[in-house]
Amino acid sequence: MTPNETQSPLDAARKLAPMVRSCADETEAERELPRPLFEALADAGFFHLAVPRSLGGGELDLPTYIQVIEELGKADASTAWAINQGAIFATYAARMPPAAARAIWIDTPRAVVANTPGATAKAVVVPGGYRVTGRQGFSTGCRHAAWQASHAQVFENGQLRLLPDGQPETRYLFVPVAEAERLDTWQVRGMRGTGTHHFAVHDVFVPEARTVLSTAARLLEPGPLYQIPRTLAFASGDAAVALGVARSAIDAFVELAGAKTPRSVVGLLRDQPLVQSDIGHAEAYVRTGRAFLTETVRDIWAHLSATGTISLDQRATLRLATTHAIRLAVQVVDIVYNAAGATAVYESHLIQRHFQDIHVISQHIQSRLANYELVGRHWLGLSVDETRL
Repeated sequence: MTPNETQSPLDAARKLAPMVRSCADETEAERELPRPLFEALADAGFFHLAVPRSLGGGELDLPTYIQVIEELGKADASTAWAINQGAIFATYAARMPPAAARAIWIDTPRAVVANTPGATAKAVVVPGGYRVTGRQGFSTGCRHAAWQASHAQVFENGQLRLLPDGQPETRYLFVPVAEAERLDTWQVRGMRGTGTHHFAVHDVFVPEARTVLSTAARLLEPGPLYQIPRTLAFASGDAAVALGVARSAIDAFVELAGAKTPRSVVGLLRDQPLVQSDIGHAEAYVRTGRAFLTETVRDIWAHLSATGTISLDQRATLRLATTHAIRLAVQVVDIVYNAAGATAVYESHLIQRHFQDIHVISQHIQSRLANYELVGRHWLGLSVDETRL
């Protein structure tokens, strides 16, 4: 199901935000989306926002998509992150035969695929498909998923199978959750509700039609969304989550500053000149990050819609915009946390959750400081690993 014609995805996000916010404590405590919340989000179509329209998905434009994720990120970072991971991974539906893609994402009620980044499993070629075995990590949303996408290197006749360019063949193999073992490994301080556990598969048969090349699959859908490198689509959503957290942190601080009188200080927290300066800087940072990200995404989308192409320069700019938005969001939350004083150290205060969440986001590959170096090398005319752009 996708948001209906009378309710845009952004309106749907705003409508569900109070429920997301009210479930945030339970989401964190249980390290997964509570079932009623998951069902409400799935029924609103959020996990299928990037599935091709021809299959029954939303195929939402990226400029609107990041607004939706940001809106949900204001309500709860873990929820928005889980949606982004499920939604963007579903762009693989644009590279699979329609019947197979529809069977995975559309025909199964409230279907979500939980993936894993590294090709650490082994898929052995057998008649009709593959037998896959391996222990895999960082599978966001696996507790509410219908499918586990095992990421594997392919072996045939005891040898690693190679692609035409000589690189090892890697595939995602879609395994029903009942045939995978979920491992309780997501013991963390922030972003707990994403449920980013490990899982294992043990000699599971997967038919050929229920697999897709992870890097070399041919694009079957013409839409602009599918021309954007998947890593940058993920990054755009991740940055939107971070900006949502930063905005919520500022809002929480403003409420606190109008009520708290710090010890040994005359007047409210908001009356302190240093605090006023801090919030001025925080506001500038979040607006700067959001403006850069929004401008970049809109420019790329317009160019893609007109030409069907995206240049390496544009990819480098989007890599920079997404990384910078996350890093600025980290600065915003740190400013707010420091200005809030001892109040922010308590788990009961929202600023504490934002502090924990944003610092887990800051450790993700999409926010690595090395991304600045990568983009800098590109702009200086030096060779770069283009798979990171």
